[in-house]
Amino acid sequence: MHTFADLIANTRFAALPDRFYSLVAPTPLPAPHLVAWNSALATELDLPAQPGDDLPAYLVGNALPKHAGPLASVYCGHQFGVYVSQLGDGRAILIGEARDSSGTLQEIQLKGAGPTPYSRRGDGRAVLRSSIREYLCSEAMHGLGIPTTRALAIAGSPERVWRETAETAAVVTRVAPTFVRFGHFEYFFYQNEHDALRALADWTITHCYPACQSAAQPYLALLDAVIERTALMIAHWQAVGFCHGVMNTDNMSILGLTLDYGPFGFLDGFDAGHVCNHSDESGRYAYNQQPQIALWNLQCLAQAMLPLLERDDAIAALHRFQPLFEEAFSDLLQRKLGFDAWQETDWALVTGLLELMQAAGTDWTIFWRTLSHTPSTSQAPAALRDLFLDRDAFDGWFAAYRERLLLNHGDDAIRLPAMQQANPAYVLRNHLAEVAIRQAEAGDFSEIARLQACLAQPFEERAEYAGYAAAPPDWADTLSVSCSS
Repeated sequence: MHTFADLIANTRFAALPDRFYSLVAPTPLPAPHLVAWNSALATELDLPAQPGDDLPAYLVGNALPKHAGPLASVYCGHQFGVYVSQLGDGRAILIGEARDSSGTLQEIQLKGAGPTPYSRRGDGRAVLRSSIREYLCSEAMHGLGIPTTRALAIAGSPERVWRETAETAAVVTRVAPTFVRFGHFEYFFYQNEHDALRALADWTITHCYPACQSAAQPYLALLDAVIERTALMIAHWQAVGFCHGVMNTDNMSILGLTLDYGPFGFLDGFDAGHVCNHSDESGRYAYNQQPQIALWNLQCLAQAMLPLLERDDAIAALHRFQPLFEEAFSDLLQRKLGFDAWQETDWALVTGLLELMQAAGTDWTIFWRTLSHTPSTSQAPAALRDLFLDRDAFDGWFAAYRERLLLNHGDDAIRLPAMQQANPAYVLRNHLAEVAIRQAEAGDFSEIARLQACLAQPFEERAEYAGYAAAPPDWADTLSVSCSS
């Protein structure tokens, strides 16, 4: 077992030319203290499950691993559809790597550790509120089986940071095989640095997509692989009712991981056009826009890779996104509905259901979980019917659903447990995160740990967490999240 001081140096990303990054030391924070420690992830990384007294200093960057060469990378991106020529790690600093239990090297990054050359007049800090949201949602998504960056820890400090109001500083330690984004490729394309672009593509293939090395066209194989992973990620988002909020190209992972948790949200009452980000006045990143925005972002990536590809090949690759997304989404819907196999006619059944849910504002998570407890031999139970305004119309849908279940080969003893593993009982609703935040701001971090423990196993109903599965209280309607969240 290793300690945080023994992290492996940034040997992989630092092997790229210095045009790709700047060496930068974290800016110290006074009186750091531990807010949360993910002991399960720590164990996966061969780090102590129980934190030592010296750990907070490492988690805010006051102390550095023995072999650290801390760095921040440069990238650009399209933000709300508008090209921004230079972004980069404005408050995130890569401090080292650790090898996980599968043998994969994982980058360790401190988010909120102070300004870098890419901070664009920002303070380089994160606040406790946003750090708690990222920590909890990263691990909630992992529990749901959705590709994501991970969160190892939160450390806090009494130092004040100004957002809409004065808040306390915090640093979240996040983990991923790489934090390379679409925007990294865009940066060197728009800088007309094609040699650097090729070096980045080669690096990505070597460290992230080694199977592409043996392909006839390795760079095309890389684009294909990113398209496939992105389609799968978005299908998972749609199935669980997750809204990212800021799907800029600089927030899109080259590994198809959910990246950069800011103004995210899970659907409560279903609204296909739900916008979780208060800053998104045009609704560009609404729930029902996420698949087409993912494709738009992939088009930006493909354009950035054109010096390495034939245009016609890139276009053909992009045409694969929609069928890949539909295949992945239908597979997830098949499991959510409890069908043995998917049929094209099932889309009509899903469409009819969504129209009823839209009209009633039916709670997304509660509906699917309740359906996963409903025997096929029964009429629609009151617990389901009461989620809809037009109960007669829902009874008609449920009758069609029961008829469709007759095509299954197995019985309810097989179907219902499988549905319960596809339809979570718990998701990180905004009001649950808000309760944890308010208690933490008062110095009590216990709700963070309790909520994380629940969300680590979201498909297993437990009596002690029954309140987390309930519909949101009325006060939750007053909550809003923005790009500062």
